[in-house]
This record gives sequence, C-alpha cells and structure tokens, in this order.
Amino acid sequence: MNTLSYRTVSVNKEQANKEWVVVDAEGMVLGRLASEIAKILRGKHKPSYTPHSDCGDNVIVVNAEKVKLTGNKLDDKVYVWHTGYPGGQRFRTVREQLKHKPIAVVEHAVKGMLPKNKLGAELFRNLHVYTGPTHKHEAQQPKTITF
Repeated sequence: MNTLSYRTVSVNKEQANKEWVVVDAEGMVLGRLASEIAKILRGKHKPSYTPHSDCGDNVIVVNAEKVKLTGNKLDDKVYVWHTGYPGGQRFRTVREQLKHKPIAVVEHAVKGMLPKNKLGAELFRNLHVYTGPTHKHEAQQPKTITF
C-alpha cells in the first residue's frame, strides 16, 4: 500500500511557493478589497493552504489614496487612538485620514482581517502599500491581478 497517498501535506514557510502580486486599489471598495488582500496574504487561494504557517503571497497595493467607501463612511467612520498622555485620545475621520495618511486606511482594514497573533503580524509584513501607481518592487517581477 502506498502510504504517502493519504497523508496530509503541511506546508511550512520554507516549502511555500511565495509569489509577488500587484493590486490596483483605484475605484475599489475598501472592505471588499481588504478581504481579498487578506485572503491572498493568508494563502487561502492556494491548494496547499496550511492554517498555522505563512504560505501566502506578498501583496503590493498601488493607488491607495483612490479607494472608495460606500454610504457616509467618509465622514461617519472614525479612527481612534491614544497618545499615552492624560487627555490624549485623538479622533480622525476617514476623509481626514485619506488626506494625511492614505496608506494607513488600507493597512488598517487589511490588518483587521488577519489573525490576531504572531502569525498575523508575520503575514502583515508581506503587505506593501503605496500611494500612486509606482512601487519599488519591480525586481521581484510581480504579476498584476484584478478582482
């Protein structure tokens, strides 16, 4: 009996076939874009998906400032953080955040869809977000994908 035919293959980081992909965020809805990016970062689109290892691809997002939000989220959705000082709670709407840090809007949405553990932090390092249509990863020969 061939004992290798019925064993589950568990892919680790060294065995994973990691690729580089480019996603153009222009005109795309933020939540739908972030969920697809998180799926690619996690590796769920591959037949060799392993839940406990980094087997996903590296994702480059361009035109992050041109992402869309539905409804009144540009003015109603608020990012909240604290400086660490008394009275240091700060608020910023999505419209303001897109003016100051458009990269942070996409990163925040994708990070919320990744696991909240060491694996999620490791997967988040495979995300590269840029404003504008250019990026600095041409040497990796990324392929462009559309959703």
